[in-house]
Amino acid sequence: MNAKKRLGTKAQIRAEKERQRRIGTAIFTALILIVVLFSAYFGYSLLSQPQNQTLSQESSQPKAAIVDQLSLTYPNQTFIETATAILKQAGYTVDHYPGEEVTVEFYRNLPTHGYKIIILRVHSTTGGYPTVELFTSEIYNRQKYIYEQLTDQLWSLAYSYTEREAYFGILPSFVESSMKGKFQNTIIVMMGCEGLNNTKMAEAFIQKGAKAYISWNQWVTASHTDTATTRLLQHLFIENQTIKQAVTGTMKEVGTDPTYNSQLTYYPTNTGEYTIKNLEDT
Repeated sequence: MNAKKRLGTKAQIRAEKERQRRIGTAIFTALILIVVLFSAYFGYSLLSQPQNQTLSQESSQPKAAIVDQLSLTYPNQTFIETATAILKQAGYTVDHYPGEEVTVEFYRNLPTHGYKIIILRVHSTTGGYPTVELFTSEIYNRQKYIYEQLTDQLWSLAYSYTEREAYFGILPSFVESSMKGKFQNTIIVMMGCEGLNNTKMAEAFIQKGAKAYISWNQWVTASHTDTATTRLLQHLFIENQTIKQAVTGTMKEVGTDPTYNSQLTYYPTNTGEYTIKNLEDT
C-alpha cells in the first residue's frame, strides 16, 4: 500500500509552528504593504494639493493674449513687459505670441483659446480696398490654402510696393468663415494701421463673438501705437474707465499720430459707455 505515514508528535509540532510562522509572515507583509500604500497615497495628496489649488486658481482667471507679429520688424520688449504687467495686475493670465508664431493656422484657431482680451500688435492695411487685412508672418504660397484664396479669405501682402517678400494676409471673410469656434465676449485691441479705416474687420470680429474692437482710423507708426496702447490699457484695466473715457483720455495724452494724423477709435459705438468688466459679463 502507498498510504502516507502519520506524522509523529514532534513532526506535528514542527509543522504547526511552520504553518503559524508562514501565517505570521503573511500578515506582517500585508501590514507593511498597507502602511506603504497609505504613506504613498498620503504623501501624494500632500504634494498634489497645492498644485491642484494653483491650477484651479489659474483656470478661474480670465485670459489675455498679446499677438506680436510686429516683433519681426519693430520689436519693443518694453511694451510687451508693460502691457503684460498691467493685464496681470488686473487679474489676467497673459500669453505672448512672438511674430514667427503668427501664421494662418494661428489665426484660424484664435477663438478656441477662450481669451477675454486680445491685443493684436500686427501690421495691417487696407491696400486701397474697402476692407482691412491683417498680416501673418507666413510666407505667401499660391499652392497653400487654395480654397481660402479662391474665396477671398486670404490675400498676399507685402510691407511696401518695392518689397519682394509677400505674406499671407487675413481678410474679414476669413474671420467670419474660417476661424474655429466663437470668441467669448472678447475685447479686441487692434494696434495696426487702418484697423478702423472702415468697419469690415471690426464687424467680422463682432459677428464672431467679440464685444468691442478698438483701433486706428489711418496709418500709425509703431512707436505711437505702442505708447497709446500702453495708456489705453492703463485706463481700461487699472482705472476701470469706460471705453469712451479711455480712448478719449488716451488721445488727449498722446495726441494723433505725428506722421499720419491718425486717431484711435472703437466699434460698435454703443460699447463706449461700458467698462471692460461690463462687456465681459454681458
